[in-house]
Amino acid sequence: MTLPLKPAHAARYAALARLLVRHGRSDVVTGAGFDEFLVDEERPAGSADLAHDLAADLEAMGPTYIKLGQLLSTRVDLLPPAYTEALTRLQDRVDPFPFEDVRQIVEDELGVTIRNAFSAFDEEPIAAASLGQVHRATLRSGREVVVKVQRPGIRETVRDDMEALGRLADFADRHTDVGRRYGFGLLLGQFRRSLAGELDYQREAANLVRLKELTAEHPHLVVPEPVADYTTSRVLTMSFVPGRKVTDVGPLGLLEVDGEPLVRDLFAAYLHMILVDGFLHADPHPGNVLLTPGGRLALIDLGMVATVPPRVQDSIVKLLLAISDADGEEAAAVLASMGSPLDGYDADRFREDVAALVTRAVSLGGDVQAGAVLLELSRLSGVHGLRPPAEMAMVGKALLNLDQVTTHLFPGFSPAKAIRDSVAGIMGSGMRVSPSGIMAAAIDAKDFTANFPRRANRVMERLAEGTFSVRVDAIDEARFLHVLQRLANRLTTGIVLAALVVGAALMMQVPTDSEILGYPSIAMVFFLLAALGGAALVVSIVVTDRRIARRETRDRDPRP
Repeated sequence: MTLPLKPAHAARYAALARLLVRHGRSDVVTGAGFDEFLVDEERPAGSADLAHDLAADLEAMGPTYIKLGQLLSTRVDLLPPAYTEALTRLQDRVDPFPFEDVRQIVEDELGVTIRNAFSAFDEEPIAAASLGQVHRATLRSGREVVVKVQRPGIRETVRDDMEALGRLADFADRHTDVGRRYGFGLLLGQFRRSLAGELDYQREAANLVRLKELTAEHPHLVVPEPVADYTTSRVLTMSFVPGRKVTDVGPLGLLEVDGEPLVRDLFAAYLHMILVDGFLHADPHPGNVLLTPGGRLALIDLGMVATVPPRVQDSIVKLLLAISDADGEEAAAVLASMGSPLDGYDADRFREDVAALVTRAVSLGGDVQAGAVLLELSRLSGVHGLRPPAEMAMVGKALLNLDQVTTHLFPGFSPAKAIRDSVAGIMGSGMRVSPSGIMAAAIDAKDFTANFPRRANRVMERLAEGTFSVRVDAIDEARFLHVLQRLANRLTTGIVLAALVVGAALMMQVPTDSEILGYPSIAMVFFLLAALGGAALVVSIVVTDRRIARRETRDRDPRP
């Protein structure tokens, strides 16, 4: 079976085909019909590809695939450590686009000329990436800002790339074992939502406002404030925050910085945001954390933001508590409740490996890195056939990036101790109920109280009359009986055919004047009937089983 391919996307299919073949999925290429875009030199030579080759190929394929690689770097349950490490280092190596394009986009989006909107606007960008670039500017009020402008045509490029990837993911999920095991469609859906968020600058502005609210109680943290009147879906204007990347501050510069309160504020704020508010800045790597001249930490680039559901929040808190208590059994149980078991899931081996990992991590004492432990637990889950929620690996990645920042600013910082000190407050915050939650609970209690007497009377009446019954839908009884009937029919037919063969064999010894090919006619007739009946039974079995298989496939996957 092959995919219907759009001629307009031939170049994209060719690039995808080359990528898949170079990295060991030639079966998907052939099955999907992409092999027509290959030449013989591009087919695999049988040697193992290194992780950095994949990263280089994704970089060369453009912004969509760079972002896809960055997302895959968080999925340690899917890829080996060497690959996730290589994909983490993916960078946008692109040239800035001309200022005339910048001017056109800004003026079209804001509905006013740059000269009238800004008193100054630098033509040279201070940063350029695959999705956009950033320019310094000054508003007419004298306020210094930076303006992030989306690259022209990027939305159309991403849309076409996503369509090609979607067709391939759909085919892989339907027709390959690896697709059914890992669910590429779900992974691509997560990527689509993430990339759509990065392309919508109004959403990033809302994320900046939200992060500013969540860090309001932490005096050592600062977040740029968006300028609403100068922001659209393709142009983002925000306050200019001077500073240097944390990792650019050398040992001598750090002597003038009191790193301990900075990292305590940063770590406590992120733990509370993730595990209480469910707000995850998914990309807090050192390049997105600046040290300002005033000795504060500025958090920038809020394009990649995820939501951590309450059930995942609670599970991660339990997991962190189990790790701090060196309780590997409890950690394994929490992970099992969070994940989705796949074929081949070995609960006993999984429990043993998790217990060993937790013991090894706790033995490090204050040096244990929560992010690294969460990522390793996600990797173990994937190895043993347990698919963890995607948010868990993203939380682990965010905490690991934070560990890099805190270690650089204050090497003596202990993430394990900070987590233990924060858990009580996190659990207390998680137990608070909002006014709307109290109102919903009151309505539920009212309904329960109003309906309980009537329902209780109905149950008691049926018990007294002896008509009370309990229905348990353990199996599909109608289908079960249908299968039994089909089995009985086949077995009966087989027995009758076997009796015909045995009878015919016995009749071979009966003398008779009527013969066919030198054998008694009656025996040959019985043999012929048995052969025809056997052939009809085999055909019936094959046709019926195929029809049932197709029906079950349609029921499992209703997509056309």
